[in-house]
Formats: sequence, structure tokens, C-alpha cells
Amino acid sequence: MLFILSALLLILLAFFVRRFRVPVKHRWRRRQARAMAAQLRGRDRLQPPQLLYARLRAMDPLAFEELLLESFERRGHKVIRNRRYTGDGGIDGQVVINGAVWLIQAKRYADTIRPEHVAAFDALCRTKGRRGLFIHTGRTGLQSRAAVAHGSTIEIIPGRALLALLTDGPFPDFTGIGHHDRVASKAMRGV
Repeated sequence: MLFILSALLLILLAFFVRRFRVPVKHRWRRRQARAMAAQLRGRDRLQPPQLLYARLRAMDPLAFEELLLESFERRGHKVIRNRRYTGDGGIDGQVVINGAVWLIQAKRYADTIRPEHVAAFDALCRTKGRRGLFIHTGRTGLQSRAAVAHGSTIEIIPGRALLALLTDGPFPDFTGIGHHDRVASKAMRGV
């Protein structure tokens, strides 16, 4: 009886260890993200924004996702990571801000963001019944701004707000955001 109980306990333990184990590639990307986050909060904080954007664009795209999640965690928000990077359905992670779950999509653009990406993420958020943060390193064009202007479920986090998130600067508060609050939030972010 003791033997069967011990064997069952070992099987359960192996199941949980395997289920919650972080794959090697994930650990590498998290280490890269933590190193970049430390640099951006420390010695590199005062570098010109153009140089910081270039560094972010040069990062591994999956490490960039981890950098954003790491930055939200550092701000005290609960982060929900995907179990795998591929096949995530367009959701690069989730963050809980004042009890509300926000979906995250991270894009490293060198140019203007594509409005169809913004619209697709908005549709995904509507399908999931969640708000979304579209975080990017490019420029926000007029068509993308128009896509989120009226009744959108997403907020676009561009340049200055992205750098504020990464360097522990002032970041917009998205609690209970409505149309009037959205206009104020966009003015704060310099959109």
C-alpha cells in the first residue's frame, strides 16, 4: 500500500514539474529580456529614443515580448505568459491591470504600423471579450489611429509610452477607460 501511494505521488510530482517547467528557449529569452530591462532602467536610460528604438527592433521578437511582460511585472501587475510562443493565436501575453485582463500584441516595426494588424487585433479582442494593448516600436499612422478612434477594444502603445513602460517612467493608467479618458490618455502619450 505504501509502495502504491509513493508511486502515485511520484507520478503526480513528475506531471506537475513537467507541466510548469520553463523550456530552455523560454529561459534564454527571459534572460535576454531581463538583461535589456536592466540596461534600459540603468545606464542606457538617457540614450536618444531613436537609438533605443533601433535596439528594440534588433532584439529577438520573442525576447521583445518577454521584455514587455517583464516590464509589466516590474510595475506590480500580474502577467499571464503563453505556454508556447508559436500558435499563440495573435496574443503575445496577458496582463492584469486593476483586476481587468488585457491581451497584449507586440510588434517591432521599423516603419508605420499596418492598420490591418490593428484591426485584426481589435477583432481578436472583441472575440475574446477582452481589452487589448497593441505595443509597437514604429509610427502610428492616421489609418491605425482611425481604427481605434471609436468604440475600439484596444489601446495603441507607441514610442514615448513604450519607452516609459521600459524605463519605469510615467505610464498611462487604463482603469475604466472610456472615450473621454481615451482622449486624455492619447494626449498623455503624445499620440
